[in-house]
Amino acid sequence: MKTNYKLDYKRSKPNRFAVTEQQIVVQIDEDVAKVFDSSAKVNSALRAIISAYPQKSKKTSSHN
Repeated sequence: MKTNYKLDYKRSKPNRFAVTEQQIVVQIDEDVAKVFDSSAKVNSALRAIISAYPQKSKKTSSHN
């Protein structure tokens, strides 16, 4: 894109085709990809691991 474009941001609109959820891309090794060949399978496995973790206690911060 040229640096000399002058965009009128007052007339701009949100991209209606853009994904509204935040997505993070993580590269996995080839041997892992053979077992987990879809993001749904990866997410399911990671959620199972997360549920096995002990719950962290929420610390309340005091504002003095």
